[in-house]
Amino acid sequence: MGNILFICGSLNQTTQMHAIARNLILEHNCYFTPYYADGIENMAARLNWLNFTVLGGRHKHETEKYLSRHNLNVDPRGEARPYDLVVTCSDLIIQNNIRGKRVVLVQEGITEPEGIMYHLVKWLKLPRYVANTSTSGLSNQYDIFCVASKGYAELFARKGVHEEKIAVTGIPNFDNLISAYNNNFPFHGYVLAATSPLRETFRPDNRRDFILKCNAIAGKRNLIFKLHPLEDTKRAIREIHEFAPGAIIFAHGDINQMIANADAVITQQSTSTFVALALGKEVHTNLKIDELKQLMPIQNDGSSAVHITHICERILHTPMDVLLAERKQTQPRLKRKQADAY
Repeated sequence: MGNILFICGSLNQTTQMHAIARNLILEHNCYFTPYYADGIENMAARLNWLNFTVLGGRHKHETEKYLSRHNLNVDPRGEARPYDLVVTCSDLIIQNNIRGKRVVLVQEGITEPEGIMYHLVKWLKLPRYVANTSTSGLSNQYDIFCVASKGYAELFARKGVHEEKIAVTGIPNFDNLISAYNNNFPFHGYVLAATSPLRETFRPDNRRDFILKCNAIAGKRNLIFKLHPLEDTKRAIREIHEFAPGAIIFAHGDINQMIANADAVITQQSTSTFVALALGKEVHTNLKIDELKQLMPIQNDGSSAVHITHICERILHTPMDVLLAERKQTQPRLKRKQADAY
């Protein structure tokens, strides 16, 4: 029996960590923590300057609420005990107290396009979080990276992730999307607009034009907006009331179920685009649909968490010196080992 720490983040990431832990909790001591940082990032989070990220604000509050509601063992910042394995939702920050430990990284969802910040991070060695999820997997400070699909495995390898450290497992919450049709959401036959927190993460967003575009696509159909959890809710609602006064707005709720009942889905940069494509909806997005179809998370009837569990068990039984030696390899690409990911 070992001690396992699950580092959570957004509510989506937290439920993914819980799904994996359910398969380990009978054999191991499982503990959970909201996402955390060290140094200047930790100081900024404590001053509430990072409430638009998973280090604070709504994300941290919802994670703490979820962990409490499910009576899960909480170890804030993983400081109360030594851990034999860490399962984390993001390597944009590698916390000091997990360095040198066994680490399994799990892809959360869609990754950001490779914009100018992505290239600046790689060229200037800036902190990975500056480029958001476009730099996922680039820390190399983990033993296995569990990814959504073969398409994503190829994408991460192209970016420089060591291929032998990638396992195509699928990811919880996005591996059984057809189940979203089993819902009690009261509306049907509408156009759903899923917003993205572009402004909150310092990216350009002409919200007026986006809302007017949604109006045009909806036409005579009802229009519903689902706001991203990171959004400035008051501002977003005010703008929608101004430019789409007849629209219905939800700041909370299961967006997968909303997508299931919609005729058409409009997104900016959102994992929800995968859900809409998987369910065969009419899709309008800023992203390239052909590329998204190549990256689509595998649908395995919800068994991704089990596959990830098997990997966790394998890593737990691998000597630490062997894992650390593998991390020290400096070649950007190694020949892929044809091994069973599960």
